[in-house]
Amino acid sequence: MDHDQYIDPVAHRYASTVMQRLFSPMRRAQTWRDVWIALARVECRAGLPVTEEQVKALEQGRDQIDLDRVAEIESETRHDVMAHIHHYGEVAPEAAGVIHLGATSCFVTDNADLVILKEALVIIRDRLLRTIHSLSAFCRKYAAVPTLGLTHLQPAQLTTIGKRASLWLQDLVDCHQEIDGLIESLPLRGLKGTTGTQATFLQLCGGDGDRVDQLEQELAEELGFQKVFALCGQTYPRAWDHRIVSRLTDVAVAIHKAATDIRLLQSWGEVEEPYEKTQVGSSAMPYKRNPMRCERLCGLARHLMTIAPGLAHLAANQWMERTLDDSAQRRVALPGAFLALDAMLVTARNVFSGLVVHDRVRERRIQEYLPFMAAEELLMEGVSQGGHRQQLHERIREHAWKAREEILEGKENPLRSLIEADDILGEVAASLPPWDAGRFTGRAAEQTLRYLDEVADRLPTPEEDHLTELKV
Repeated sequence: MDHDQYIDPVAHRYASTVMQRLFSPMRRAQTWRDVWIALARVECRAGLPVTEEQVKALEQGRDQIDLDRVAEIESETRHDVMAHIHHYGEVAPEAAGVIHLGATSCFVTDNADLVILKEALVIIRDRLLRTIHSLSAFCRKYAAVPTLGLTHLQPAQLTTIGKRASLWLQDLVDCHQEIDGLIESLPLRGLKGTTGTQATFLQLCGGDGDRVDQLEQELAEELGFQKVFALCGQTYPRAWDHRIVSRLTDVAVAIHKAATDIRLLQSWGEVEEPYEKTQVGSSAMPYKRNPMRCERLCGLARHLMTIAPGLAHLAANQWMERTLDDSAQRRVALPGAFLALDAMLVTARNVFSGLVVHDRVRERRIQEYLPFMAAEELLMEGVSQGGHRQQLHERIREHAWKAREEILEGKENPLRSLIEADDILGEVAASLPPWDAGRFTGRAAEQTLRYLDEVADRLPTPEEDHLTELKV
């Protein structure tokens, strides 16, 4: 590592080796050659002026890439694609005359970008699935464990720990469905020519448009795509860059929500992210156990959320058939979005699989507010016994406000005793079962388990071999 040069911190500190390699200069060069090889194969099969020997030469020279040599040629030509074509011709001289036949620069750059983006989406989808399954296990374990529900960040009805986490889970499952659909629907740019009219390929095919269509479909299949864009200018529609990164942003939003909830819960001591014995929380305060993983998740999410709006501007400012002012932005934005989410998913899985619940804190918080939680049940029961709802509501409200004042003075919650001493509410309270926390969580456990059984746990589990992860 050269410590005198700037290093992208997302790549260096957070993202996995798998994702870094996918967007590396070498992988990009190899993918360009894959696209040229695919073009030569389909042109050869179609009887165009490309021989089997030339295709074989391209295949054999595929991995003979000297990026220093490419840079040397580019310094002279001032054109990156031509530099790669010249270098490929040097290592496969028999095929030098047919490399890139009929194509324009965007043929190789855009088609290769789509190949890489599709593979990156598969990695994200599989990481997301593994994160989902880790969170699903936590939801199932705590599906019926009561906890204090909060609205406006104030005590509300009880819920369960698993139900709260299942809200995070549902967002992630919805994101998975969107990304999975995006992978299936992503088209290849295909053979579109300089301004998208296919003029050069129509000439190569002797004016036969059907042959051009067949050639293009075979190219798509060679590169692992089911379909091609029906219409293009010189580039594939840049709205798709915005669409892809927007789907990544959806995942970032969902993870940010979950991480924020965990940070709040950890501040109260109820739930805590994984913490290593040698971990240092603060340079000045040795006792601190900061939620550093969830803070990282929020920070990376905010970074990712800023990328899609820039790509919207990029897509909106593509003049006519194309302009080149998209190049620099796409080189930064597209890899940056995938690297950030890759890092987030590695960390999120680690957090979800190691969450710690502190039951005594949870129980203490419930007991402090349980009388308030029981008030709603008391109100409904009073009405069912013939009481006037608004009058009952006002009596409960008066007692609740008095109890709240005493709590703020550091005293125990007196609401239960106040209600039991009330000449009307006391009789209603006496007719109800004991104030046990489990009675006040409604269908939270049932909802959680049903969602796990019917939705989350039916999702596939990806293999581990292609998803090497970093220490988090």
